[in-house]
Amino acid sequence: MIRTGLLGGSFNPAHRGHRGITLAAMRALALDEAWWLVSPGNPLKPAAGMAPLPARLASARAMARRAPIRATAIEAKLGTRYTVDTIRKLQRRYPKRRFVWIMGADNLAQFHRWRDWRGIARAIPIAVVARPGYDGRALAAPAMAWLRRHVRPRSAAKTWTMWSLPALVLLRFRPDPTSATGLRAGDPDWHRRYD
Repeated sequence: MIRTGLLGGSFNPAHRGHRGITLAAMRALALDEAWWLVSPGNPLKPAAGMAPLPARLASARAMARRAPIRATAIEAKLGTRYTVDTIRKLQRRYPKRRFVWIMGADNLAQFHRWRDWRGIARAIPIAVVARPGYDGRALAAPAMAWLRRHVRPRSAAKTWTMWSLPALVLLRFRPDPTSATGLRAGDPDWHRRYD
């Protein structure tokens, strides 16, 4: 069994914050590796300002270098647009892997807007990483009204493969202020380096 974390996102561009929370989550969850699922297009994000997938994937691969992180555009290959479909296909395709979904508190705050979010929670354990400015909204989010009774203690994070689902753990690490929005504002043509 290969313990694998999944972190989905636009990676527009990938940055040290992505790397830092991934490595910290890997330690907290005792993962063998993590996959960055570089999204072909997030249905909840505007297409304007989104760099082409090859540039975002290249930035993710560069940021993941020399770490047990695999940046992949597997959703484009699988033909999936929604997380619930991606997770189900990955679980069928890789039966020797155990997957855990890693997301930031900003995503938990809007998790109720994801297609079949309860189906996601019933299919895979979820690790939520605290993000400054989002924790209060995340804990008060509509999805947490349902998920709250399924929260596991942080001290049990390494035992996630034995949890009955749904299951969620809240993780807190030293925050990194880096944001893709800020990086794009400082360098709107960042993606040209990866063309």
